[in-house]
Formats: sequence, C-alpha cells, structure tokens
Amino acid sequence: MREELLLTNLNRSICKRTARLKMKNNKKISLDDFHGKELAELNSKVYAKELKRLQIELVKMQEWVSVTNAKVIVIFEGRDAAGKGGAIKRITEPLNPRVCRIAALGTPSEKEKTQWYFQRYISHLPSGGEIVLFDRSWYNRGGVEKVMGFCSDKEYEEFFYQCPDFEKLLVRSGIILIKYWFSVSDKIQELRFQERAKDPVKRWKLSPMDIKSRDLWVEYSKAKDHMFSLTDTDYAPWYVVNADIKERARLNCMRHLLSKIPYEEIKNRPIKLTPRKNKPSNYQRPPISVQNFVPDFYG
Repeated sequence: MREELLLTNLNRSICKRTARLKMKNNKKISLDDFHGKELAELNSKVYAKELKRLQIELVKMQEWVSVTNAKVIVIFEGRDAAGKGGAIKRITEPLNPRVCRIAALGTPSEKEKTQWYFQRYISHLPSGGEIVLFDRSWYNRGGVEKVMGFCSDKEYEEFFYQCPDFEKLLVRSGIILIKYWFSVSDKIQELRFQERAKDPVKRWKLSPMDIKSRDLWVEYSKAKDHMFSLTDTDYAPWYVVNADIKERARLNCMRHLLSKIPYEEIKNRPIKLTPRKNKPSNYQRPPISVQNFVPDFYG
C-alpha cells in the first residue's frame, strides 16, 4: 500500500505539471517549464523517496547476482538527449562497480573495423556475478551508422541477419538480456539540446553528430522502426521507455528492470563491530609538515 501511494502521488504531480505545460500553448515554452523550481516543489520529495526505495532493491538484486553467479546485460538505446545516461547514473549510484559496470564504446579503431562486427563487444560481456550496462551497443549499426552513412548497405543487411542469432546465443548461454529504447519527442529533445548548448557543465554532451541529427529526425525514426521489426524477438524483446519526463522515465525503467530479474533477497548475517584495538605504543605518526596536504580552500 505504501509503495502504491508513493507512485500515485508521483503520477498526480506529473499530471499537474503536464496540465500546466498544455496551458502554455500560446506562449514560447522555455527550459524552466520543464526543469524549474515549480517541478522541484511539486514532486522532489516523492521522487527522492521512490528513487531511494528502488535503489535499495537494486542493491538486493546486485547481491543476488553476485551470490548466484548470474550474468546480466542491460542495453540502453534511444535518440540523443533521451535520458539514457541519467537513468544509468541512478542505477549504478548505489551499486558496487566490481559487480555492475558500464560499457560505453567509442568509435571503432582501424583494426576493429576489419573485425567481425560483434567482436569488439564480446570482451565486455559479463562473467558470472556481473551486470553490464551498455550505454549504446551493437545497435549503433542499426541506427547512427545507417543514418550517417558509416556502413554500407551490405553491412547493414548483414547486421540484421546476424543480430537475432547473436542475441539468441547470449540468452541460450544463460545471460539475462534486457533491451531498453528511451523514446523522446522532437520538442523535448530540442529543448534539451538548447540546455546543453548553454550549460558549460553539459556542453560536452552536444557533439557535432548530435547537431547534425537534428535535421534527420525522420531518417532516425525509419531506422528505429526497421530495427524493431527485425530484432524485437520473444527471447530478446525491446522495452520502450517514455522519456519526455526524465524523473518518471528513470523510476519506470528501474522498477521494470527489477521486475525482469528473478532476484531474491539474500539474508546476510548482522555485522557486529568489535571495539577498536588501542594504537601500538611503538608507533609514531610522521610530522604533518613532511606530507603534501591538499589546501583547505573552504575552511
């Protein structure tokens, strides 16, 4: 009941926010309408509480993965500025980086371009007791490479011929494979691009390719539709996350992810800390003056 109440309050807050936005049809929508103080006052407490609850469950899931030697792959795909990175950040925040790691591959090297397309991803697959979050994945070929002309038509067709079989092998090997597509509208994407262009902390996220993609919305849509038609399989289905509202997308993704992994809480013995031992009398700490301390800029 408590969980349902939290989610109900969150949905009410978001609905109120959406209604306010719809009332602004005759005005130019600014970034403040989506990320302003009003939103923080509406649902920040509810969002923070539910985020904390889900992160606690993620820690339980991580423990189950570690103890049972399970292998988990989670793929995050979607348009630029759809919120994939933000969701990944909230998932990994409470987790042990030795158990859960992120794979975010850059542009393939000249050597990698001569290899079997899937080869460079194989070294990043999980061993027993590991979770790997792919921040973009082998589906680059089905999207950006096709739209931007980075692969030939033959390479594109061969990818879709091999991809379902590749994923079937992963699943047959015992890997839990979960694929998310973060869906964002063109208006929200443009607002987020504007925000990145103005914010010095986020400006690095806006690449020349992102800018070029602004004029290729339909091309990306067609590529995504084609990709889904060939790779949305029974053993490795796509799950679409409505990502126009980041906070809601993060919670929905996290809760769904937990529902797709058959974890159980591992009961650990309580940790009892014994009293510290006294410092040995024969130890003397070196003088502070001989050590290079970082200056206390804010003291």
